[in-house]
Formats: sequence, structure tokens, C-alpha cells
Amino acid sequence: MQVAVILPAAGLGTRMSRSSAETAGVSRKQFMLLDGSPILLHTVRKFAASVRVREIVVALRREDLEWVGDLLQREIRNKVIRVVEGGNSRQESVERGLTAVSPDTGLVAVHDAVRPFIDLEIIEKAFDEAAEYGAAIVGIVPVDTVKQVSGAQATGAKVRSTISRERLVLAQTPQVFRYDLLKQAFEAAQRDGFIGTDESSLVERLDQVEVRVVMGSDHNIKITKPGDMDLARLFLEKETARQGTA
Repeated sequence: MQVAVILPAAGLGTRMSRSSAETAGVSRKQFMLLDGSPILLHTVRKFAASVRVREIVVALRREDLEWVGDLLQREIRNKVIRVVEGGNSRQESVERGLTAVSPDTGLVAVHDAVRPFIDLEIIEKAFDEAAEYGAAIVGIVPVDTVKQVSGAQATGAKVRSTISRERLVLAQTPQVFRYDLLKQAFEAAQRDGFIGTDESSLVERLDQVEVRVVMGSDHNIKITKPGDMDLARLFLEKETARQGTA
């Protein structure tokens, strides 16, 4: 079953400090340089390595369409690459990306542009689960104790209960769905004015399939804070060393 990948990359990266962005020579986290290449390119390469991926659609800000499109076309030769103008939110960007996907696509995978350390094995497992069940996400079990609180979370919060971790998963990406199911989920969300925190929340509202969970990895980090870049460089060194000994 052929897969299309959508990467929302139109965000402003407000949690990344100005100083760290300037150090990398760019203004947004998806374009910060990791071993000389933008984080976005590292992420795209992971999905380009899958034989099941036919096309990759990247949603960008208007001012980035030309140069990023040129970069991806130059660096990724084995896949169909499309760039589209993203929206003011992740949901809007993914929805615009979905309109650019070929209608005969079987599965659509949505992945954070700033998660460059997703393993190909996990990607393939998510594809397998979605192909069989209609929907699958990557997630990890929390290691910290989770508390339910009331009041302001920044200050003055009060603990109301402790939530069992056995029934909790921290959602990562990719999140993979049948094309027709995801399209229907976005249409329903737009009709109802629903804003979700991820694509799975939109599909869950349809109550048509059970979303499966594929165990992810602690290395599949979302680079959002300046300190994440130090961890990213360490992960890249380990990844490069593994490839060198393979």
C-alpha cells in the first residue's frame, strides 16, 4: 500500500530562543543546522528511505516555499516532493498538505518536521498497523508519575489524584491513517469547528476505527527548546556511528 507523508513545517518556533536560532544561522527550529543540514532535511531523509513512501508533502510558510522546495528537490531524488503553503496552525497546515496528496494514496503519515530521529523500523511498524486497522500512532509510556491537578499549572496548582501510568501513552509521530479516513476526519472537524491537538484526536471523533499504538523511542524527540540541540547532536553522532559499522 503506497504511503504519502505530510510534514507540517510552517511553525514559527516560538519556544526556541533568539540567541540559539542566531547561532545556527536561521530563525526557526525546523531550519536550524544539524551537521550542516537543516533539521527538516534530516527528517525527510528518514521517510525517503522507506520503499513504501511514494510522495512527501511539506507545508511551509510562503516565504520558504521556493528555497526549501529547491533544497528538497536537489537532495531527495527517489520520491515525489511537493511543497504547499501552510496555515496558521498545525491542523490547518496538515489539512492543506492533505489536499496535495494523490487521491489514489492508500495511507497518509503525518510527522513532526522536527523529529529527525525516528527509526525506519518504527515507521514501517506504524505503516503495518495502519494498513491492517486503519489508524496507528507512535507513542511511549511515561516514566514519570502523572498527577491530575486543579488550579493554575504554573503556580498554585493542587494535586487531586495520581493517574496510573499503565493506561497512559505519550503520543509521538508519525501518526498514520487510511487516506479516506483522515480526509473524512478533517472534513468533520472543519464542519464542527473542532480543533485537535493531533491528527489522532480528529480521527478518534469519528468513532469508526480503534487507533492502534506502536511503541516509539526515547530518541524520537521533538526539537523545541535550545537544550534539545545538544541532545540532537549526541543522537546524530550515535546514529552515524551505527551506520558506519553496519
